[in-house]
Amino acid sequence: MAFENFPSATGTPPPPPEAPKTDWRFFLTIGLVIALLGTWGYIIWDKSKVKETIQQKDTMYASVSEEKEDLKLQLDEATMRYDELKTENVKKDSTITAKDREIAEKKSRIQSILAKSNATGAELKEAKSLIASLKGDIDSYKEQIEVLKGENLQLTKDKEQVTQERNLVQRGLDSAKNVVKERENVIDVGSTLHASGFDINGIQEKKGGKEKETTKAKKVDKLRISFNLDENRIAQSGQKDLFVCITGPDGNAIAVEALGSGTFTTREDGQKIYTQKVQINYTQGQKQTVSFDWKQNTNFTVGNYKIEVYHNGFKIGEGVAVLKKGGLFG
Repeated sequence: MAFENFPSATGTPPPPPEAPKTDWRFFLTIGLVIALLGTWGYIIWDKSKVKETIQQKDTMYASVSEEKEDLKLQLDEATMRYDELKTENVKKDSTITAKDREIAEKKSRIQSILAKSNATGAELKEAKSLIASLKGDIDSYKEQIEVLKGENLQLTKDKEQVTQERNLVQRGLDSAKNVVKERENVIDVGSTLHASGFDINGIQEKKGGKEKETTKAKKVDKLRISFNLDENRIAQSGQKDLFVCITGPDGNAIAVEALGSGTFTTREDGQKIYTQKVQINYTQGQKQTVSFDWKQNTNFTVGNYKIEVYHNGFKIGEGVAVLKKGGLFG
């Protein structure tokens, strides 16, 4: 019988399996993975912090921008109110002028702060405080304007009252002037003298200074004109100018400039030629006689010589001298 070698049930047990050897590369990989994960985690965390910081800055910037816009709106509103007040038609006194300067200075400072792109919180706080002060100044400015408007209104009323009183006085004065003028006109007209009793004669001059009255034209050397000035209690005493106008037989006015003839103004006929101006000394309220001679540089002719006397622009009397032919051969 053949025998096979089988392990004995009671033989030596087999040795235990050998534990596998640890690989260092495995641990290195694990370390790298952990380091990488840590790096990514840090990066993610850092980005999150940066984002949060940016959001905070954006929020802060937005807040600052919003505050600046609000301050600009308040400044614009205050400026508009101030500009409207400045257009008020009132007379500004020294107080208003000083307030103008103060408001302008605050406004300029606020604008300089708001114009900064990187204005600090302290500066914005200053701007806010200045705007509040500016609003108070404008309210005060408005009150002063209202006071001045009230004063101007009162001045206007006072001026109207004074104007009315002045006009009333002026009308009274004008009325008084008219009365005075009318009285002066009455006195002026009433002071005009009146001539009467004309006596006009031709005079022949003879040798030795003798004179003879004549009506013969060829013998007349001069005309002697006499008349009376009647009593006048209005005319003042003093020198009076009488204008004598002589019209020749041909109907023309006689005027010899070399002998003192000229023109004067009448009340009714305007300019008129006078032959001779006679000056007299008149005594108020007395009747007096005026006499003078007219000797022309040409011969007298046959016909009527009309003599008119004017005083104060009025004709006060007239007379006629009639010169005739002389003898058979006239």
